[in-house]
Amino acid sequence: MILVDTHVVVCLALDPKRISKNARLAIDEARQKGEGLAIFDTTLLEVTNLYSQGRLALAISLESFLSEVERRFIVLPINASICVRAALLPSTYPKDPADRIIGATALVEGLSLLTADREIRHFRSLPTVW
Repeated sequence: MILVDTHVVVCLALDPKRISKNARLAIDEARQKGEGLAIFDTTLLEVTNLYSQGRLALAISLESFLSEVERRFIVLPINASICVRAALLPSTYPKDPADRIIGATALVEGLSLLTADREIRHFRSLPTVW
């Protein structure tokens, strides 16, 4: 299973050509193995915020879009271990709370994170795919 960040979820839904070849291969491999793709539950809120701010245009209702995301991904909930791990990430990790929680989720769950974010990809303790 691979954890997918919010940016990649949006790209997969609206502009799949923006996904790197390496990321596409990792997605296909995870699906072929039956492992699937996961998102952190905050991704649903981040998509909502993008829509509310006018930074995400949808051809369907927001609720329909979010329901489709829930159907296509395993939604991982926040828990105490993830919160603690996020708090313990070093200051060199991106400061954005959602990025910290998503990274901590990948670490706690032992998953690679599919992300285009260069700052996160430079963090050596977190296995990333792009």
